[in-house]
Order: sequence, then structure tokens, then C-alpha cells
Amino acid sequence: MEYGIANLAIAPLRAQPKHAAEQVSQLLFGETFEIMERFENWLRVINAFDGYEGWLNELQYASIDAETYQKLSQNKPVTTRTFATAALKEGDSSIIYLPFGSTLPFLNNGKITAGNETFTVDTQGNVDTLLEIAYSFINSPYLWGGRTHFGIDCSGFAQAVMRTQGVSLRRDAWQQAEQGEVVDFLQNATLGDLAFFDNDEGRITHVGIMLNNEMIIHASGKVKINQIDGQGIYAPEQKKYTHKLRIIKRYL
Repeated sequence: MEYGIANLAIAPLRAQPKHAAEQVSQLLFGETFEIMERFENWLRVINAFDGYEGWLNELQYASIDAETYQKLSQNKPVTTRTFATAALKEGDSSIIYLPFGSTLPFLNNGKITAGNETFTVDTQGNVDTLLEIAYSFINSPYLWGGRTHFGIDCSGFAQAVMRTQGVSLRRDAWQQAEQGEVVDFLQNATLGDLAFFDNDEGRITHVGIMLNNEMIIHASGKVKINQIDGQGIYAPEQKKYTHKLRIIKRYL
């Protein structure tokens, strides 16, 4: 088995082994993965963090051995909690700006290691509370497969915020809905609960984070706050309900 680590700020995972294919998710700096298959200059990988699978270009990672992979996969990682954290690369003094949620592998005295590269980082200024972190994403644009302030989808938003609270969510909304405990009534919803919404076929297609039992923050066009009731999310700018409530789950 071969293993790798993301050594770029963001690397897209594609549905097929070509640049024109749909972006299904992203690897953030420091995340590790198994290499399952090679096709031309593409790798089919599985992200160790959430088990998500996609195709990665072979120029967008660094190789690591099995021992390093196991150490990084088994330990609870330290992640960045600011909009962008500067990482100074030793050797050529270049800077990589690590997005929110990047992993800091082998962090020790401000230094991290990704493959055979060493960086110096400054983690001061991190925000910690769920509310602060969720609010920091407001107005971030919606991006299918996105996981950062520069572009994020609904399940990526839920995953990113809850990760900072020690909750490991899977990647897609329907997968996340299989985790957690059911909240029986909307009136009982509290900060940090996740609300899930389905389409006309009954398939869960959207998720948001409850702020209380009347308001929700979610990624739809952009990350924003809307009212929610038993029917679903009401968007005043569209003057209609945009998402039909299916279930509420609790993880904290």
C-alpha cells in the first residue's frame, strides 16, 4: 500500500481522473491518504480524515511511508482555526497560506513536517468557539466540493465547523445524517445541532448548523443565516421556503 500527504494549501479531488471532471471534495494541507489506484498521472485516493474518495493529480502531494501515515492517522491532529495561516517553507523561504481546517503534522515549537518539507507556522489568533468559527464563514461563496472560506458546500461547512469541536463528520450530508442522535422536536434544537433537508424523492441533499431553535447558518449560494421552522428554511430574499426539513441530529 502507498500513502501520501497533502503538501499544498488546497488540492481538488475529482470524480474522474482528469482536470475537467467534477470536484467532489478537497484535500487540505497536512491531510493524509491511501493511494488505491494509479491511472496515467492521476491517483485514486481515500482521505484518512473522512474516508472520502476521489482522484488526485500526481503533482499535488508528497509521499510518506506506512509508519508516518499511521502516526498521523491515529493521533488527533492539530488544525488551523484562522482564515489563512502563513507557513514559511524552510530551504527556499516561500510562504504557503494554509486555509482554515488545515492539519499541522508533527507540530513542535511552531514547526511542521509534510513529507520531506518543513515549515514554520504561527497559530496565534485561532478562534475556538463554535459560534465564532461558524460566523467567520458568513458570506463565503458556495462551491461544490469546497471546504474552505474561499468556497465551501453545505456539508463541507458542517464538517469544518464541527471538526473544531471534536466531532468527526463524514463528507456528504446524507452520510452525516447517519451519525449523531435524533432531536425529536425542532423546539428542542440548540446551538451545534445539525438540521438535514430532503428533496422531493426523499433524498437528503442539504445540511445546516442550528444556532437555536429558530435560526440556522448554512451554505446556499453563500454561507448565511436564515429562519427555520417545522416546514424548513425560509429565505426572505426569495420570499419562499428553499429547503424542506427532514431531521435534526445532535453530536455534542
